[in-house]
Amino acid sequence: MSDEITFRDFAGAIMGGDAGAASTVLETLLQVDADQARAATAFFQEQMSGGPDFMMKAMGMRYAVEAKDEAKLVGLLEDCFGLGDDLARNAAQAVLARYSG
Repeated sequence: MSDEITFRDFAGAIMGGDAGAASTVLETLLQVDADQARAATAFFQEQMSGGPDFMMKAMGMRYAVEAKDEAKLVGLLEDCFGLGDDLARNAAQAVLARYSG
C-alpha cells in the first residue's frame, strides 16, 4: 500500500482475499475501531455475492465523495458496510474531511 491509504487499497485487499488488511484500511479511512472495521469488512464481503449491482453501488461512494454529498455517502456506507446511522454519519464526515483537499 502507498503512504496515502484509499478505498482502492481496501478493494485490492478484498480482491486479494486479505480481510485483515481490508479491515485495517477501513479503520483508517472510516475512523472506526478494529471490531467495527472487521464487521464492516465482513458485511461488504457478504454483499459482494449480490453481483455487479452491489459493486456499482460501492463505486458510487467515489462520486458521493467528489460531490461532497454527505447524505448520499452516509446511505452508501450503511448499504455497503452495514454501518448504523450514527457510525455511518461519523465515518462519512471522516472520509469527506480526508478528501476535502
